[in-house]
Amino acid sequence: MNLGDRIRDLTRRIDAFQQRHPWLAFPAAVWRKLSDDQAGNLTGLLTFYAFVSLFPLLLLLVTVLGIALRHDPALQDWVLRSALADFPVLGDQLRGNVHALGRGATGLVIGLVGSLLGARGLANAAQNVLNRLWAVPYNRRPGFPWSWLRSYAFIAVVGIGMAATTLVADLSFGIGSGPLSIAVRVAALSGAVVIGTLAYWLALRLAIAGEVAGRDLWTGAVIGAVGWQFLQGIGGYYITHQLRHASTLYGTFGLVLGLIAWLYLQARVTLYAVEVDVVRSHKLWPRSLFPPPTTEGDRKAWDSAMAAQDRAPTSD
Repeated sequence: MNLGDRIRDLTRRIDAFQQRHPWLAFPAAVWRKLSDDQAGNLTGLLTFYAFVSLFPLLLLLVTVLGIALRHDPALQDWVLRSALADFPVLGDQLRGNVHALGRGATGLVIGLVGSLLGARGLANAAQNVLNRLWAVPYNRRPGFPWSWLRSYAFIAVVGIGMAATTLVADLSFGIGSGPLSIAVRVAALSGAVVIGTLAYWLALRLAIAGEVAGRDLWTGAVIGAVGWQFLQGIGGYYITHQLRHASTLYGTFGLVLGLIAWLYLQARVTLYAVEVDVVRSHKLWPRSLFPPPTTEGDRKAWDSAMAAQDRAPTSD
């Protein structure tokens, strides 16, 4: 037996082993589904639209706060600071570089409408990406005006969810030390995860076509919320220590690098969470890592991917 035959024999043994053990077969199937869907490209797409949409959303936030809380600058600053706390290190720089739209009625209306249209890019991209992961055919995805309504509702849910989880997590600060403070921090973190799970589920429900059952979105919502909190801690620590000097030395360029890295991590976690739900609900496992031969999961995944390309209008 030559070297090539030995390598093929080894890979088949490894493949057969993972297919027989669910604890290996399921994550392997999620990895294959991510590869089939070109998750790297989709993550880059979401990152781009998140970056482009972020500043219009911040313009909206700053302008609305300036109008609603114009008699209480301290409260206005606290709300804005809490909203930007989700961006470690970068929050203070973002807050210092985004300013409210003018107070003139005509300019304000034009600015608000323009900001809403600009922010809609992320929501539209999320609908396209998530429906693609779920293999929803084009002809069964929401069309105008429902897609627009879903997009604006998606933006509202994501914004409110981020603010609420940050607010709950902030309740544990300033407590001090001791058993009581530990209990408060655990309770605050648990509350943030629960709120994050509900916000994630509702955002997924708005972005994904109605033919996908809501009960099939809960696992991904939990994973997404836990991943969000994990990135707030671990990812924030990494960005703080690795990009602090870059932000100081390179100014705006460092800010852009850090922000793109942060948004990319969040998009990647979201795609992983959604693919877990897709593989679980459609029973797309076990998958073959080195086909042929193929499995039933392989054939179901490929059939659904082809069906998702259907653009012909439905009879109804």
